[in-house]
Amino acid sequence: MLFTPGITDCSPAEVGYDTSRIGVLHNHFQNLIDQNKIQAAAYCVSRYGKTFMHGAMGPLSFREDRAEPLLPTTVHNIASITKAVTSVAMAKLVEDGILRFDLPVSAFLEQFNVDPFNKIDIYSLLTHTSGLFPDCAGSLIPYHKSYWQLIGEYFEKYNPESGDPDWITAALSCGVNKKVGEEWQYCSFGFCLLGEIIKKVTGITAEQYIEGQILKPLGMKDTVWELTPELAGRAIIRNERHEKRLNDLINGNQPEVSPEEKLWDTVSSTGGGLASTPADLIRFANMLLGMGTLGDTRIVGRKAVEKITTRTLYGVPDYCWDNDVKDRSYGIGLDMRRGPAFLYSPTSYFHEGAGACCMAIDPTEQLTAVWFVPFTGDNWYAEGLFNVTNIIWSGLT
Repeated sequence: MLFTPGITDCSPAEVGYDTSRIGVLHNHFQNLIDQNKIQAAAYCVSRYGKTFMHGAMGPLSFREDRAEPLLPTTVHNIASITKAVTSVAMAKLVEDGILRFDLPVSAFLEQFNVDPFNKIDIYSLLTHTSGLFPDCAGSLIPYHKSYWQLIGEYFEKYNPESGDPDWITAALSCGVNKKVGEEWQYCSFGFCLLGEIIKKVTGITAEQYIEGQILKPLGMKDTVWELTPELAGRAIIRNERHEKRLNDLINGNQPEVSPEEKLWDTVSSTGGGLASTPADLIRFANMLLGMGTLGDTRIVGRKAVEKITTRTLYGVPDYCWDNDVKDRSYGIGLDMRRGPAFLYSPTSYFHEGAGACCMAIDPTEQLTAVWFVPFTGDNWYAEGLFNVTNIIWSGLT
């Protein structure tokens, strides 16, 4: 077993945790590696604000001839966990009186000032109930073009003489497939639009706002939108294309970028653009556990955290990815799935990231956990997420 321990604040016993369960977790991760379901695994678990479990196992690179181990300080793409950070940014703007969750998107983005888009509000984007097509629509609807495909086609034909790029109108040309509030449909494009709203009301990019108002104050030095050469040097290596990009960053090479590719920089990355480490992301999780405060640093107020981490959807069905859920439990930007699959407390909330990773917070047990289980290929395995949750929570004494 290729294992590297990380820095901890205390022993498991000091926070009421059964140390023997850590071995169970390691064996589970190793079995997933041996079955070629995941490349490696990294985790950080905290209780009462103290980290008592922290480590990494498996190889750094997808290449079998490279022996470097994955480290606790290895940088990973956190994918859709970025949405949890974006949700806190929106809550911060709400408590500052700059916007409200119930305001229509058309109040900020003029492209929405037409039926049926004028019925979509900020709340429905945050709760994935806007009626916009879900991420999985391509596998459900023949010949469907995703928002990203439509934006790409628009950028290919874009002429600067036509004025500023309007990729939002191009994306919305496919319309909606549900009424607002009718169904829970996971839509990353909706969070991209939230980034555009942040840009509109702050006068800076959403990425700059989140960095200045959340990441830097929390001391999340390893959490970034764009990797520096130093961070690229300790990033997980997932495939050949990723390896080349990392090497270019490390060596200071600037690959030639087409005008079309540059246009993508105008699209907010608030649906899934951050990279981080387990220890860095646990700081964000502990801020939420601390009701908006980490140590002496206030990010957002207690009432705002209560609002986004309290269940808000009832009786809304979820049919994404072959689900058949008649009553989807969800907060404002944070997942609250319940049921027989999970051992965590009913007060818990979390967010997954494709590829894969997870951040979970249990206020009842004062427990936070972050783990990365990079899946092989484009696969998804519940054992790397749901089963890991139960193993971690099983150690509480």
